[in-house]
Amino acid sequence: MRLGLRLFFAFFVINGLAAFFVLRVFMVEIKPSVRKVTEDTLVETSYALAALAAPELASGALAQDPAHSLFARQLQSYTGQPVKVWIWDTRKASLDLRVTVTDEKGLVLFDSAGSDVGADYARWRDVHLTLRGEYGARTTRDIAHDESSSVMYVSAPIVDGGRIIGVLTTSKPARSVQKIVDSAERKMLRGGLLFLLLSAGVGFAVTWWLVLHVRRLRRYAQQVQAPTLQEEALPTAAPPSPQVPHMPGELGELATAMESMRRRLEGRDYIEGYVRALTHELKSPVAAIRGAGELLQEDLPEPDRQLFARQVVDQCQRLQNLVDQLLQLSRLEQRQQLQTQGLCSLRESAQQAMAQLASAAEQCGIGFELSGEDSQGPWEAGLVVLAISNLLQNALDFSPRGSRIFVELAPSCISVRDQGPGVPAALLGRLGQRFFTTPRPNGERSGTGLGLSIVARIMALHGGSMQACNSEPGLCVTLHWGQRRGA
Repeated sequence: MRLGLRLFFAFFVINGLAAFFVLRVFMVEIKPSVRKVTEDTLVETSYALAALAAPELASGALAQDPAHSLFARQLQSYTGQPVKVWIWDTRKASLDLRVTVTDEKGLVLFDSAGSDVGADYARWRDVHLTLRGEYGARTTRDIAHDESSSVMYVSAPIVDGGRIIGVLTTSKPARSVQKIVDSAERKMLRGGLLFLLLSAGVGFAVTWWLVLHVRRLRRYAQQVQAPTLQEEALPTAAPPSPQVPHMPGELGELATAMESMRRRLEGRDYIEGYVRALTHELKSPVAAIRGAGELLQEDLPEPDRQLFARQVVDQCQRLQNLVDQLLQLSRLEQRQQLQTQGLCSLRESAQQAMAQLASAAEQCGIGFELSGEDSQGPWEAGLVVLAISNLLQNALDFSPRGSRIFVELAPSCISVRDQGPGVPAALLGRLGQRFFTTPRPNGERSGTGLGLSIVARIMALHGGSMQACNSEPGLCVTLHWGQRRGA
């Protein structure tokens, strides 16, 4: 079961159980509470009517002619009145209060219903306790197995001169208040159902909010991984670093901790990859220097001694170039933004790069040709010159003596094309990877394999791209400059 369903189910079950128990308590308490209020009203009514009946019972008028006594006539006028009233949301259409008066022996002298005159009520609990000076009340069912037929009886003593001379009893059938109980229960059920629906809605909203943030955190965690060696070597092929999701509370702290962990792992893997690649590249020149050094310790003819000494110098120069370019690439890979000062001209940058390599090109008998329309952009001039210089140096390494290198300008674009052997189609995709080189026209591998890596990193900083293709003859490398602005 997925996390969201588990959370929603747990939230709904907890709220459902809470609602069930709360509703059960209320439902259980409704009926007793209504009956308590009804009994309280009957007590007050009984004592008030008992005070009114006391004079007539003491004088004997109520016992001699109960039907025509003042007390009887007043109650009969009460029972005969039509009633059509609304008590809140419950309609009342009849008066259900019944009044009986018994003498000190428990015989019924007066019954507002006119049915039990002369009956002996002394056996009933309410009358019996009241005649003894105690509180008398009872609830009796007219039909033994029907709770709705219950009738509440409350008795009050009729007192004359401090002596109990009779009992006045008021009674009210349970059905008269059952409508109120039913109405309250319906309201409670509707309220409980609404509570459950609102709880489900809140639970769904909270669960969805939490799952949404957890999914964002999961996507971020899936994206948090150090780049591969190929991605490190070719920045344009590496996916961009994921943005840390902004989330509240502990989830936000977890995302920040994961970002810190990502940076530490990325730095560690980056160093490991660098060390492995650098170790591989150092093997050849170190082995060559060692071999030449061991041979120089022996007695050698002068031509051989000069050959091995020149080999030591060449390999040391190769190591020096490797270290310089590694430092240069490392600084570029640590940078996250440009440092621009106004607009940069591609023509001026190309002219400056050609001027730097003019001497080397003249020694090789190679010429430069610059053509096309100039374009300007918010680029860092020093990095633009460095990228073009590396392309020109790469073209010089592969161009035959007496050939030409063509530098063509276009809007936000510059191409460097040589007349060398080109690159096998299967290897074009690897150009720009760190330490990747191809054989020179003379069969040597004197390059460090870092020149185009530096170019690729510069293009990544500018939001641009580097593309290489064979031009028959030669290789054409095109730089497309983006519009990323510096700090």
